[in-house]
Order: sequence, then C-alpha cells, then structure tokens
Amino acid sequence: SYYLSPPLQMSLSPAALAARRVFAAAAHSSHEGGARTWKILSFVLAMPGVGVCMANAYMKMQAHSHEPPEFVQYPHLRIRTKRFPWGDGNHSLFHNPHTNALPDGFEGHDH
Repeated sequence: SYYLSPPLQMSLSPAALAARRVFAAAAHSSHEGGARTWKILSFVLAMPGVGVCMANAYMKMQAHSHEPPEFVQYPHLRIRTKRFPWGDGNHSLFHNPHTNALPDGFEGHDH
C-alpha cells in the first residue's frame, strides 16, 4: 500500500484524502463485470462511432471534385537533386498520379 508521511497527509485537502480512500478501495475490489462493461461499451459506442466515421468519409468522397488542382510550379517544391533508385527515377516510391505532381506538372488522366 502507498504510505504518505503524517506531515504530507496533513497538507492534503479533505477532498483529496476522500478521493484517495475511494481509489484505494477500488484497487482492492474484484474485477468482475469488467469484460462485460467493455463489451457493452464496444457495441454501444465504438461500433456506431465507426459507422458515423465511415458515413462521413463516404459523403465527403461523393462531394469531392475528382479534378486535380491547378498546378503551380513553386521553386521550393519537387526538387530533384538526384534520381530515385527505382523506376524512371522521377517518381517517388509511393507515387500516386492523381494526387502527386511531378516537377513539370500532373500526369495525364486515364479515368
């Protein structure tokens, strides 16, 4: 058990001492029903939360314009001081032609 010296106990407020007693009593109680509580919370809170997030992502995807933004060639972006060691050397490892521009602009669209 955690022991506080008498001078330190005197410096705690009565509310802090009461909270300490409650937490100490809870630490020694049985853990029956904990799994049931988490199971209920999972079904009541987590699953509907995931469903709401999925619906939000789907609606945003439907409203999203599929055209790339206008390409602006900023001098501090897409600097190639040496070639990438794969492919043609100009595409990054996880290059996506729909979202990632090359130094000279976006690639052609096939869809």
